[in-house]
Amino acid sequence: MADIVKEFNDYRAKMNDKILADNNKVIKRIFNLDTNAYAEGALDVKTKELLGLVASTVLRCDDCIKYHMETSYKIGLKKEEVVEALSIATLVGGTIVIPHLRKAYEFWDALESQE
Repeated sequence: MADIVKEFNDYRAKMNDKILADNNKVIKRIFNLDTNAYAEGALDVKTKELLGLVASTVLRCDDCIKYHMETSYKIGLKKEEVVEALSIATLVGGTIVIPHLRKAYEFWDALESQE
């Protein structure tokens, strides 16, 4: 199961390198803005990650969900905190996000199985 984490990260790194190698100023600035938006500020990093996870779930972006799930895991969020955020996302997004919720649970299990 942990293979899905490795596959996701390998693909993401490979494609990000390819995209950034084109040296497009707008794309580089968007990547930079995204990185800086999740830094500590008026809101702590954990809160920002949960916000990113909720938005990604409502928008039904599986890659984004995986990214925020892994970051949430790495920064020490508990499964209960992540699940509560996902419950809000499901409430706001409606039943159409349930397939993404399933994938999120699968990915969290894969993260836990890496230990």
